[in-house]
Amino acid sequence: MTELGLPEEITVCLFDLDGVVTKTAVVHAAAWKETFDEFLRARDGADFRPFDSVADYDEYVDGRPRADGVRTFLASRGIELPEGGPDDPPDAQTVNGVGNRKNQLVLKKIRTEGVEAYDGTLRYIESVRAHGLRTAIVSSSANTLDVLRSIDAERLFDVRVDGVVARERALPGKPHPDTFLAAARDLGADAGQAAVFEDALAGMDAGRSGGFGYVVGVDRVGQTEALYAHGADVVVKDLAELLAGAAGRGGAA
Repeated sequence: MTELGLPEEITVCLFDLDGVVTKTAVVHAAAWKETFDEFLRARDGADFRPFDSVADYDEYVDGRPRADGVRTFLASRGIELPEGGPDDPPDAQTVNGVGNRKNQLVLKKIRTEGVEAYDGTLRYIESVRAHGLRTAIVSSSANTLDVLRSIDAERLFDVRVDGVVARERALPGKPHPDTFLAAARDLGADAGQAAVFEDALAGMDAGRSGGFGYVVGVDRVGQTEALYAHGADVVVKDLAELLAGAAGRGGAA
């Protein structure tokens, strides 16, 4: 499938949402920073060390289900909280409470700032579908459907496996490959026939461990070498590069 920059055996394409289809990764990073800084400042006082919206975001929360992001980042600071429940209020000192605070903030930011799509990604998906390949959106976000509708992109995906679906099916999130594998199965393909498109390091890990046929890293923040190190077969700055045939395969850039 040289027109698409993919191996011939690929029959389905699995796309992450934030940072691949939409320009919402920076919105999520800002919401995480506000959430964690508020929590850490109240807890640590004069010893407060802020959340790094680049390094900490990429390492501990990007691409992961919300509760996993809370646990993973707080563990990096030696902090453990009770789990609580999904309906915990956003001021609860629990994993779910902190996660719900972040979700409250990100929804507010999306409502006030809106959502933009990456035009190159939309062109690429249109071309993928025109060539007869089926598509899925695979995201840890529980707000995926609303975001897709806001950019009129729901029609571009045959299957959706997001935070809501993962919870219903008890699928572990990235860096585990289960959500991507479920999407491939829903599209009638096995992992070797599926291409994964991700910008998060956790998503790269999922692509590598799942044995997918091709893993495309999308570098929006200057982490090309890290994306290769975590399992990308190719890294591009925009998916339109694949249409142009400008992206080489394999090897670190």
